[in-house]
Amino acid sequence: MTAAVAVACGLALLGVPVFVACSYLGGLALLSRPLPPPVAPSPATLRFDVVVPAHDEAAGIGATVKSLLALDYPSSLFRVVVVADNCADATAEKAREAGATVLERADAERRGKGFALAHAFEWSLGQGTADACVVVDADTVVSKNLLSAYAARLARGATAMQAHYGVANPLASWRTRLMRIALAMFHQVRSTARERLGVSCGLRGNGMCFSTALLREVPHDAFSLVEDLEYGIRIGRRGHRVWWVGEADVLGEMVSGEAASVSQRRRWEHGRAEMVKLHGWPLLSEALKKRDGLLLDLAMDVLVPPLSRVVMAAGAGLVASWALAFFFPSPAGLAPLSLFTACVTALGLYVGAGWLHSGTGLRGLLDLAFAPAYVAWKVALAVRGRAGQKPQTWVRTTREGETRP
Repeated sequence: MTAAVAVACGLALLGVPVFVACSYLGGLALLSRPLPPPVAPSPATLRFDVVVPAHDEAAGIGATVKSLLALDYPSSLFRVVVVADNCADATAEKAREAGATVLERADAERRGKGFALAHAFEWSLGQGTADACVVVDADTVVSKNLLSAYAARLARGATAMQAHYGVANPLASWRTRLMRIALAMFHQVRSTARERLGVSCGLRGNGMCFSTALLREVPHDAFSLVEDLEYGIRIGRRGHRVWWVGEADVLGEMVSGEAASVSQRRRWEHGRAEMVKLHGWPLLSEALKKRDGLLLDLAMDVLVPPLSRVVMAAGAGLVASWALAFFFPSPAGLAPLSLFTACVTALGLYVGAGWLHSGTGLRGLLDLAFAPAYVAWKVALAVRGRAGQKPQTWVRTTREGETRP
């Protein structure tokens, strides 16, 4: 075996996991055509508790509560419940003034969104009046059809649901405009395709809905940095899938400045890395043993790296395989070249589908010119994060217009 053939074989072998990841994303892109929504039952009868976990959100909690109370659903059938968790400001008072039911929680040891949600769900179950609990972040605006969209699926047997989670402030900066496209890929493309396949669309932390029957069966004991991903895996192992609610929106404020973006991204990246260590390969093994498509898809969702890393790996592999084919032409060199060309093609389909779903038009295409810088920033952040301090639970992200402490 010549040196060139050995390098070609090694490059092709290294490209196999990249090809698997890219094929998964490309396949989802091909299946991401929007689905027709079900019709909500009439008259409405299901009752909801809309839970808003809040940590030092006095500045904006009132507006959030008022927007939720204006939902297009009978006011007698839902209530807004704000969990003022370890707050040092007037979050509780502002939420009450706006019309919310307020649960105040103070626990210096058990801090974080997961603990706040567990507290609210336990309280709701104790009240015994709600059929389902909805989770909406404190910096979010929602579409008025949110509860009726959930009700339509609850009537059809859904136990867990996820609404479309998008960007409320896409024009704040190039970062937020790219985030709109990125979230369209991660939420709309993936979720729509997974719904079409009849597997779990995944939980995204904001815009989640759980039936109280599910919360009794599988208590929300998820307290990691990515409690949504953790709980989605737990209910998946119990045979419950998350239904996609694509016609209803929860739009969260995304930070435009680099300092706050670094903090937020580091928590997300670290949290997902922990889930890969704890659940990735065990989920895959369990799925193959049970021949369970729902668990297999959950395993793929956990194991596929962030898009920035997949893009870097596919791009580097394509450059290397082109160089190999140019300087050392041989039939063996076609294998890695074909493999990485397929990877880049699949990623192109995935990004293109995300752009279409984002509705950003020509401006979105222009914004994608910033994508290489964004990818490089995320990769550099991930490398620095491995050597830095681990993120803490519930580190409040600085909102737009606020001064960073």
